[in-house]
Amino acid sequence: MKRNIVIHPDPRLRKLCPPVPDITDELRALASDMLETMYDAPGIGLAAPQVGVLQRLIVLDCEKDDGATPRPLVMFNPEVTAASEETGSYEEGCLSIPEHYAEVTRPKQVEVSWLDESGKLHSEGFDGLWATCVQHEIDHLNGKLFIDYLGPMKRQMITRKMQKLKREKARA
Repeated sequence: MKRNIVIHPDPRLRKLCPPVPDITDELRALASDMLETMYDAPGIGLAAPQVGVLQRLIVLDCEKDDGATPRPLVMFNPEVTAASEETGSYEEGCLSIPEHYAEVTRPKQVEVSWLDESGKLHSEGFDGLWATCVQHEIDHLNGKLFIDYLGPMKRQMITRKMQKLKREKARA
């Protein structure tokens, strides 16, 4: 089931999400809904707070090439366990901040551990777009948005535009 995406500024996007204590059927259904929502948007990552659920859950799939086999990942309680000193910059966007993009510099490679839908522990290294995406989504679980990496003037300008967008949607 496709879910509505929360638009910035919404206080839920600024909350620290608690760890998932048990992976329930309800949370597995949420993960499935999140993947459907992400693909429909279309996006390459989505965090639970972006659909209004304050849980440590993210989904991502950075296989963007035509003909590439999709690689959906569902991560409960994801955690960056190591990061390279080498950095990379990507133009990031966010489904909760539509039509706004900015260059963000992050570690180029990260090691991430997480639990899958069956509760099995995984650990994997990511680089390039995958590393950027997983860090961006984990930031959401900590109440941080990609615009927080920008200067205050640019961040305020984007926030004002999002407030205006929300007002226009509310009137419609």
